[in-house]
Amino acid sequence: MERFLGGFADRIYAALRIVAGFLFACHGAQKILGVLGGVQGTGAAAEFGSLIWVAGVIELVGGALVALGWYASWAAFLCSGQMAVAYFMVHQSRGLLPIQNGGELAALYAWVFLLIAARGAGPWSLDGRRGSGL
Repeated sequence: MERFLGGFADRIYAALRIVAGFLFACHGAQKILGVLGGVQGTGAAAEFGSLIWVAGVIELVGGALVALGWYASWAAFLCSGQMAVAYFMVHQSRGLLPIQNGGELAALYAWVFLLIAARGAGPWSLDGRRGSGL
């Protein structure tokens, strides 16, 4: 069976990588810079060196690297792991399933970033421009 958008698969994958990385970096900007509403809508940045601050650094830097496609596999692997840890540290105790415990976004990010880690940056990436499959 012919895939409906099969001819666009590489470009759609690149758009997924760019959008996921950008949105993830926005979460980091909230935590580190106190912008876009800040930590939990307070308008403030996380305290330097706190666990949420470290998470914000991974989100901001890792998300930017994924969006740019620069060492995207390594950055996505780190981001995926962070989201898996966040899911189990924050959400799992609230209920068995992500729909019950509010962890849908963390679970989805974990799996999307794992896909990016496995596939690499793909087209429209700095890795692609320098001829690296990283």
